[in-house]
This record gives sequence, structure tokens and C-alpha cells, in this order.
Amino acid sequence: MTHLKLHNCSIHFTPTFKIFNELVSLELCEVTISSELLHETLILCSPMLEKLLRSLDFTGDIEFLSLTKVPFLVKLSLVATGPSVVAGEPDRSKYFEDCPALERLFLDYGSIQFLFAGSCDMATKLSSPLNCLKYLCLSNICLHYIVGLSCALCLIRSSPYLQDIQMKIGYDDKFSIRVTDDAVTKIPSTFSGVTLNHLRSVKLEGITGKKPEMELVKLLLAKSPLLLRMLIQPRIWNESAETRLKVIAEITKFPRASPKAEVDYNVDNNQV
Repeated sequence: MTHLKLHNCSIHFTPTFKIFNELVSLELCEVTISSELLHETLILCSPMLEKLLRSLDFTGDIEFLSLTKVPFLVKLSLVATGPSVVAGEPDRSKYFEDCPALERLFLDYGSIQFLFAGSCDMATKLSSPLNCLKYLCLSNICLHYIVGLSCALCLIRSSPYLQDIQMKIGYDDKFSIRVTDDAVTKIPSTFSGVTLNHLRSVKLEGITGKKPEMELVKLLLAKSPLLLRMLIQPRIWNESAETRLKVIAEITKFPRASPKAEVDYNVDNNQV
């Protein structure tokens, strides 16, 4: 058997479980299984699967997911459905240490809370840089709060070969601390000596013009000498036309490291 898909079941293996010598594809949907059984019994007993593991899409309680011995993992998507993580949890900056080949990373805000709730330092870097990461997608990230902004800055700072950044900005984080204006003014100094030499494309969805968002836009434009396009999609359902025009005017003044950088502010076909 080379491919195995299990759906809506509970998995319990006996000591007589037979090794899947040829298993190269495993898909588990709505499955109940302990982390010990998943890793020590199923994955470790499938030598080809362990060797070829390159893509992992995980939806569930990531508290029980440990990324160890995955040197070939290229694509990782984490969607957390477990209990909300509150501020004060331990920093998990070493979470990606065993993923040296990671090229594509997707995190939703539940997984961001889990991974970065213990860090209030916006100058934080991962313990090991993600030197292969080319694509970063952060969904429903709250840039107005310390956890969200710290996560975004940390991952960007720790990924020197990033080519594409996409963020969908959210606004509901009752468990975190808001970013102060003083903290926003210190963001450029945390990127002293950092240049995003490979970044070519940025998409920011849900921009309202708040200071943390604008500082991030300004930072990416100033630090990306090869940037070709930045697409900004504002949140328009409760933002006035006057507010949107102010945002456009402010972005126009931001210096750009790339002479070819185009910034599209995608509302009413306005282009900056």
C-alpha cells in the first residue's frame, strides 16, 4: 500500500501493527489519534513516508503537534482549532528549528497566538533563520496587537530569502495587548542592517490606515530593493472615502528602495 486516507475515525494501533514499507502518501481527515501514535507508530513505522514528507496541512489543536525530524518539509500550513492561547504562554521561537528546507508557510491567527503569545519583543528573531522560506501567508493577523505585529516582524526578519508576502488583516484579539505609538516608532530601528533583497511581491488585505499597518508598509517599501508590486486592499465596509484618500496620500510619500516598485491601492481603481 502506497497511499492511505482515513476519514472520521478514531485510530488505535496494537503492538502487532505491521510496518507500511511503501507508504508515501497519508491523509487524515477529522481523525482522533494521539501524538504518540501518529509519530512513533504510524510515521516512524512508515520509512518511505518519513523520508518523503514534504508537505503538511494541519488543522486541529497544534499544541499536540511537534515538528521534529522533518528535514525535507517544504510546505507547512497550520490552522489552529484548539483553545485560545492567552498572553503569558512560553515563547516558541524554536518551533521551526527542524524545518531547514521550509519554502512555503501558512499560519492562521490561532496558530500565531500559539507560537508567539510569549513574545512581546518586536525585535525578536527565530532561533534559526528560515533560509529557504520564499512564501509567507498570514491569515487574520491582528497587526494592532503585540502578538500579531511581533509575529509578522519576527518571521520577515528571520526569512532573508522571502520573495512573496501575503497578509489578511483581522481586528479581533481580546486576549492580547495593543501596540502603543511608542512601540511603532521603534520598529525601523529593529530592522537596522536588514535588507529584503529577494522580496518581489506583497499583498496586504484589510488595511485601515492605522499606524502599525502603515509602518509595516513603509518598512517593506524601504527595505526591498527588488520589489515589483505591492497590492493593498483596504477594508472599505466601515471606512470613509476621506480615510482611504488619506491613506493613499501617506503611502505616496513613503520612500521606495526599488525604482520599479508599483503600489496598487485597490479601491475605485485608484493606483499610487
